[in-house]
Amino acid sequence: MKGDVAGREDGTPHGDTAAGQAPVWARELLDHLRPAGRDLSRVVAWLARTLHAAVSLQDGGDGLLAGTRIRLDADLVADITAGRIASAACEDEGRHLRLVKVERPHATRAAVLAVARAEPFDRRASDIVAHTAQVVELLLTARESAVAGQRLERATADLRLAILQLLMVEDVVSARRVAAGLWPGLLDTDTAAVYVVESHPDHRDRLAEDCLDVTAERALVVRCPAMDGHVIVVTPQETAGDALRSLLGGRPGTFLGGSARQSLARTATAYGQAVSALAVAHFRPGRAAVYAERTRPERLMDPDVLRGWTTRLLRPLDTLPHHTRAELLATTRLGLEFTAVSAAKVLGVSRNTVRARMDRVENLLGTDFADLTVRASVHLALNARAGHEEQPCGAGADGPDRAGFADLLAGPALRTWARDLLGRLDTDARDLRRTLRTWIAAGGNAERAAQALGVHAQTVREHVRSAEPVLERQLLAAGSDLYEVVLAHLAAGELGRPALHGTNPDLPDASVHG
Repeated sequence: MKGDVAGREDGTPHGDTAAGQAPVWARELLDHLRPAGRDLSRVVAWLARTLHAAVSLQDGGDGLLAGTRIRLDADLVADITAGRIASAACEDEGRHLRLVKVERPHATRAAVLAVARAEPFDRRASDIVAHTAQVVELLLTARESAVAGQRLERATADLRLAILQLLMVEDVVSARRVAAGLWPGLLDTDTAAVYVVESHPDHRDRLAEDCLDVTAERALVVRCPAMDGHVIVVTPQETAGDALRSLLGGRPGTFLGGSARQSLARTATAYGQAVSALAVAHFRPGRAAVYAERTRPERLMDPDVLRGWTTRLLRPLDTLPHHTRAELLATTRLGLEFTAVSAAKVLGVSRNTVRARMDRVENLLGTDFADLTVRASVHLALNARAGHEEQPCGAGADGPDRAGFADLLAGPALRTWARDLLGRLDTDARDLRRTLRTWIAAGGNAERAAQALGVHAQTVREHVRSAEPVLERQLLAAGSDLYEVVLAHLAAGELGRPALHGTNPDLPDASVHG
């Protein structure tokens, strides 16, 4: 009796199994199959403790998957992993060895579970090894299936990004060809809208999955390569906006910005619109905004004058081969909206490539993007070009008056808009309007603006930041919001005209006056 109470040599009590119940070791082994306990290393460690043995799990190439490495006969291991035998038992230099084949459905060769101990393997120990091998096989299958699933998910995500990047450079034909293999019909559309959903980066993967769900996978859903918290959605569905808005409920800190519908070739433009709307969404109670909801300065300009001026300004680009021109236009649009690093990530090129392309556009247009009024004007021209159908080279350039940039700003509707927008700043005693005007004239450089105003650079930044909620526009991050405010200053006559060559037949727009 005393021996029975003390238990067996391997530490398991004799009386561990009640009638109709599995032995303790079996119940412990099954626990490793529970969701919280599925750990290959823990199972191997449990087997080693239970049998007072050294345990090794190795793949067919002698790689250690779990446990401690055991010296094994290479020929015997090869016979097992190749499937010539399923298991083997032997004694070697005072060790008792048991080797069992473990299938790996996603691998070319099986694995081997090897157990070495000083005592011989009785029936109980043999049963434990055999059942543990089955559990290990299940865990290996689950782990390798999960890894395969993750690889497939990454490959699919990379493919979605590649399609987006093709759309960004107006290569719609290639984008459709790539998409057709996995998502037939996804891009069988002439127009689509772009939405950007913003959340905390830690929640983005789940948010992306939810975006796929609410759009019934009839949208191109891409984790933004430039902004860790952004998910980009390109969709032809009219109802997608409402579906994506439904994701905001119960998700504090999540925002949605949407574009107007654009042709697929104008995906880069639509993306810029969505990001601009996203900035507005931060100031909205519903945390969502659509680009068309806000009056844009180009909508208040004479469309014929705008078209003619745009065509003359961008004429040097129209002489380039289509592919080159599309790359330069797409890169410039994104480069004016974001930093070179962010634009490079979205396009899938290096930041040096982005800078080189923008330098080339600067040279072709004979202007300088360091000037915020120039950036705002070129941004206006690119948006205007995207807003109407492509004209043949030179079409619209020669209206009866061949109006220049100053004529674009002369309309009463635009001047009223500019006066009302900037007038919002007049109630602040800190003279935010003067600070903002000086900061823009200094190219957005707080230090130079501070020297001109005789204040500290941090004061300039605080003033500009204070103007953002008043104007409902992000200003410190260069982009559409800032360029609208720059155009408002130009229309109100508070900034000199930009140095744009060749767009005024009588008086060169390069002449700057106060």
